[in-house]
Amino acid sequence: MSTRPALHRVDFLVEERSMAEFLRCVAPGLLPAGASFQVVEFGNKQRLLRKLPERLAGYRHWVTPGHVLVVVVDRDEDDCHALKARLEEIAAQAQLSTRTFPKDGQFSILTRLAIEELEAWYFGDWEAVRAAWPRVPADIPQKAGYRDSDSISGGTWEAFERVLQRAGYFRSGLRKVEAAQAIAPHIDPARSRSRSFQVFRDAILDL
Repeated sequence: MSTRPALHRVDFLVEERSMAEFLRCVAPGLLPAGASFQVVEFGNKQRLLRKLPERLAGYRHWVTPGHVLVVVVDRDEDDCHALKARLEEIAAQAQLSTRTFPKDGQFSILTRLAIEELEAWYFGDWEAVRAAWPRVPADIPQKAGYRDSDSISGGTWEAFERVLQRAGYFRSGLRKVEAAQAIAPHIDPARSRSRSFQVFRDAILDL
């Protein structure tokens, strides 16, 4: 039975700056002491998926045991199984093993989906949202339509924007990067009610 090498570096590959800002704040609390990380943002989902084969092909030549790439994308309206399969196929074409399909018990890539968008993770830790914006109602997670943060209909970021605007914030529209910077310092990974965040969190901790 092979022994997994100690984790020493993680590269997060993400769609856009809001997720990058979120992870730069949250990741240190999930990684072991001494492990370094960086976040690479691609600008949007389409560009990430287009550039990912070339990026992973480059990583293949210098990734070492204990260095893991974590690819994080929003599901949006995509079929989650099809999107996950596409990411796994891109990794296979780059000849890099994944957590789903390891080689000799080892892997270099972990793929994770935010269902439906990053804002679903905000709804999953409403205490963090209220720490950033105190006028937001405390009972949002108990209301119909918000109880399952990963299944909010009509667009998660639109729903998040509406809730904040009703409380007097972001009247001219949600500024996603600013929101990530405001919420991330208050996130407690252990209390998140978002199933997709829990899966992401547990996978990182398992590294």
